Amino acid sequence: MSTYVLSYDIGTTGVKTCLFAVDETIREIDAASCGYPLYILPDGGAEQDQEDWWQAMCRTTREVFARATIKPEQVAGISFCSQMQGFILVDADGVPVHRPMSYMDQRAEAEIREGIAYGLQIAGANIRKLLPSLKITGAVSSSVKDPLWKYKWLEAHEPENFARGYKWLDVKEYLISRCTGNYIMTQDSAYSTFLYDTRKGHEGWSSELCRLFNVKMELLPEIIKATDRAGELTPQAAAELGLAAGTPVFGGGGDATLIGIGSGCVKPGDTHIYSGTSGWVSTIVEKQLVDTKYMIAAIVGAQPGKFNYFAEMETAGKCLEWVKDHLALDEIGIYLEKHDVCEQRPAAAVAAAGGVAAGADPADQERIYTSVYDYLTATVAKVPPGAGGVIFCPWLHGNRCPFEDSDAAGLFFNIKLETGKTEMIRAVLEGVCYHLRWMLECQDRKIKTSDPIRFSGGGALSDVTSQMLSDITGREIEVVDRPQNVGSVGAAAVTCVGLGLLKDLEEVAPFIPAVKRFTPDPEVKAAYDKNFAVFKELHACNKKLFKIMNN
Repeated sequence: MSTYVLSYDIGTTGVKTCLFAVDETIREIDAASCGYPLYILPDGGAEQDQEDWWQAMCRTTREVFARATIKPEQVAGISFCSQMQGFILVDADGVPVHRPMSYMDQRAEAEIREGIAYGLQIAGANIRKLLPSLKITGAVSSSVKDPLWKYKWLEAHEPENFARGYKWLDVKEYLISRCTGNYIMTQDSAYSTFLYDTRKGHEGWSSELCRLFNVKMELLPEIIKATDRAGELTPQAAAELGLAAGTPVFGGGGDATLIGIGSGCVKPGDTHIYSGTSGWVSTIVEKQLVDTKYMIAAIVGAQPGKFNYFAEMETAGKCLEWVKDHLALDEIGIYLEKHDVCEQRPAAAVAAAGGVAAGADPADQERIYTSVYDYLTATVAKVPPGAGGVIFCPWLHGNRCPFEDSDAAGLFFNIKLETGKTEMIRAVLEGVCYHLRWMLECQDRKIKTSDPIRFSGGGALSDVTSQMLSDITGREIEVVDRPQNVGSVGAAAVTCVGLGLLKDLEEVAPFIPAVKRFTPDPEVKAAYDKNFAVFKELHACNKKLFKIMNN
């Protein structure tokens, strides 16, 4: 008999709500998604609205159960996978005192300079604060986008709002509080504050680091494991969501934690690459490592005794969204019918609307495109590798690894008279893959990354992108079923352990086999290697110019 669990994947641009049946496998029954805004402010701010998150959860939950034969009262447990390193300070009633600050927020330049970037430094951090941080947490809060500096920004700029603060929460922790009335933080979220003591026998909030950075410990919530029960749905939350009151809610994890698990990467040495709004390379290791030169650290995950050696870029799939909005949409005549082609549509509906546009490549008339992204990747597949010598730098909102630079910006390099839009669009996809390769090679300086590599996120839906990533990295790339939903699968796995259906998270691996494999072509890789060598030099060559232009 199946057990039913519900997962919420809270992303930067939308929520995916998935209902799973658990028996011999973790099988998706139904899913629904709903988008919401990311508010980019002129001062470097990046915010979201908590009501956007909540209403999207309510809408998608009701949509799923309107279609499914499963009843809400049959759900055995709920969990979350969410974006990380947000900052939500709530008052005693659980209401944010300031609109939630996204991980992308970079307003705290003055606060990080005053807090850590002064005096005698190593890798941009004051040595008197760097060394205790490395000793206690295995890392240091050295990015302007880290939650600690968002805390300091709010304290400095909105002291009246800050004074009303009761608990410091991350994104999923806010939603758990909305569901249960309880204030908790899972270990991975606690670690991302860089105030969490990771030393064996000392796990918990570090009073020493709180004193060092002048953080009020009373604002820090109780820490629980990913698989622990955080509480139960309150009657009010259940009524709004359309679920049963008392349904258990488990801690869950951040996207950096659970996407790897949902991709089937659960053993030491397993590497996965993710391309969603942001992008990263992550490898499971059994001890904490840090590479301050290249901004890589082994972060706490959902599995006890294991860490995720994690390298992140700010904008990956977001670059293709930029292409869609500014280079393609309403310009290349994708459909005969005028409508929002950003939304996924059933193939039958596209066919009824007339398929691809008149005037398109005749070969394309045989294929039905279900989204603009599907069409774009098919279009650039006709452009030879190397994009005619055009290189794109995917730093549309600054960058973290292998260099920290909030002033870095996107760049098309080596455009000529013969360069067309398709070469530029292909260059964007290649640029994201070049940056992923760069981070992969930086990881290989200290550990051995795996071959094959699991590829997940919306980028992995495209065979063109998957083959491109294989050719550029020189690694075999594996893709699982529904790679865009692996975060929800990871959250479902956490719920299964919490309910006692699985002994531990390593047991989930057999449930998540690869369904596609892509093998690198050595000749194509050689063509990419030339562009990649230039790509790695472009930031250093333009760093001073980025600073002039963006300050």
